[in-house]
Amino acid sequence: MKSILLIVLMALLSALWGPCACAENHHKPKGDAMQDAEHYNKPSDEELRKTLTPMQYKVTRKEGTEPPFNNEYWNNKREGIYVDIVSGEPLFSSRDKYESGTGWPSFTKPLEPGNIVEKKDRSFFMVRTEVRSKHGDSHLGHVFPDGPAPTGLRYCINSAALRFIPTEDLEKEGYGDYLGFFQDK
Repeated sequence: MKSILLIVLMALLSALWGPCACAENHHKPKGDAMQDAEHYNKPSDEELRKTLTPMQYKVTRKEGTEPPFNNEYWNNKREGIYVDIVSGEPLFSSRDKYESGTGWPSFTKPLEPGNIVEKKDRSFFMVRTEVRSKHGDSHLGHVFPDGPAPTGLRYCINSAALRFIPTEDLEKEGYGDYLGFFQDK
C-alpha cells in the first residue's frame, strides 16, 4: 500500500518537472572497469552543470525524481549495463532488470554492490532507503522490499541518473570485463 501511495505521490510531483531530456555522459573509466575504481570520480559542480541536462542535474545533485513512464530507460529491453551518468561507475545490469509497473527502471540487485550506498531518506513524511553511487555521490533512486525473487528487492532508479551501455559497445566504452556476464545466456 505504501508503494502505491508513493508512486501516486511521485507521479504527481513528477508531472510538475516535465520530461527527461537525457544527454550522453562523457565520463567513462580507463582500463579495467571492475577494478580501476580510482577512475570513477565526481567532476566539479561547474562541469556537471555544463555536461548534464537540467533533469540529470536535478536528479543526481538535488535528489529529484523524473516522471514515471516518461524517461529513457523504463522500458529498455536491450542487454547491457547501466553506469552512473556522473562518474561512469558500473551500477546495474539488464540481466537484473524487470518490469515493476512503476514507470522507472527497476532491478533486483546491483551489478557492483560496492558501487551502491544506501541512506535513510525521511522526506515526504515517510522513511525510505535512498540509493546513491559511491564514487559519483549521485542520487539514483530508492530500494524497496517488494521486489521479485531471488532478492525480494526493487531498486527503483531514475533513468536520468544512468547511462546505458549495450553489450556490443562494452569493449569500446572501457567495460569489456563485463562481456562474460552476458555470454552464458
